[in-house]
Amino acid sequence: MKKVTLILALIGMITLQSCVKEEVIVDDNFDNDTISEVFELKNVNFSFNNSTGGYFIYRELNPQIYASDVILIYRLTDLINSNTPVWQLIPRTVFFDNGDELDYDFDFSKEDFTIYADGTYNLSNTPEFINNQTFRIVIVPGYFSKTTNSIDYSNYEEVIKYFGIDDKNVEIL
Repeated sequence: MKKVTLILALIGMITLQSCVKEEVIVDDNFDNDTISEVFELKNVNFSFNNSTGGYFIYRELNPQIYASDVILIYRLTDLINSNTPVWQLIPRTVFFDNGDELDYDFDFSKEDFTIYADGTYNLSNTPEFINNQTFRIVIVPGYFSKTTNSIDYSNYEEVIKYFGIDDKNVEIL
């Protein structure tokens, strides 16, 4: 049930996003060439926030994105081999056999983004889930929001293929 709710929330976030089409005039012609991008946070640690009691990773976007753009964030969860990473879309809940849960979530604006980790237990007891984490941040221009309803956003490979993103030389933030 949680997976269905998360998928519906993601689709709702993307489809209900206010769309403002940014157009650049070049020689009296409109240039609708919008570029999707991907960045990586490699081997980063979550910081603890005493006031909220949760863990977070904060980064500013430079340059800023358009207000109509959307950010998708994927967490590296496994390596099949050295050339085949396994990326998992967040928000995501990790369920443990003992009943504990760990939640990864994020928020973003045109200026920055924050990734959160929180759980039903003390996360410092499982440092492998809050230290040395790797994330891929995919910026999806708002221009595409009307035409991307058929994409499986949970599939990192499908997203980068659809938006024509070359992720062979990803910039490390």
